[in-house]
Amino acid sequence: MLLLKELQCESLQELPLVASQIVEECKNYRVWIFEGQMGAGKTTLIKQICKVLGVLDEVQSPTFSIVNEYHTENHQRIYHFDFYRLRSEQEAYDIGYEEYFYDEKAYSFLEWASKVSNLLPPKSIQINIEVMGEEKRKYTIVEL
Repeated sequence: MLLLKELQCESLQELPLVASQIVEECKNYRVWIFEGQMGAGKTTLIKQICKVLGVLDEVQSPTFSIVNEYHTENHQRIYHFDFYRLRSEQEAYDIGYEEYFYDEKAYSFLEWASKVSNLLPPKSIQINIEVMGEEKRKYTIVEL
């Protein structure tokens, strides 16, 4: 792992700025992995990142659908995965994960990627979210 950047966010009001900084740092990577404990704010951060990228759709957690597809004003696709409910990597094969992860023209944002760790493509980015207080978060960005 290669450490790229560390950011801190004192409150939700600062999250749009942090999301902009993350997009700037990670824009050349296609697969973004979001790690953090339950309730750390993975989906909240992804919503802000999608705003920065110009997503037109409503961003929601894909907990039950496993993957949501969003579109930006520049006609770019973003795939948002939540693998929390996966029972095996075979389920990722069943949804055709390769088509998403290896789409050169789209971003894939992954929550609970540890459930499919053997399937992750090389040169992915991981954003670790550490809870430091009620609204305070530390974001560590590493290249895998």
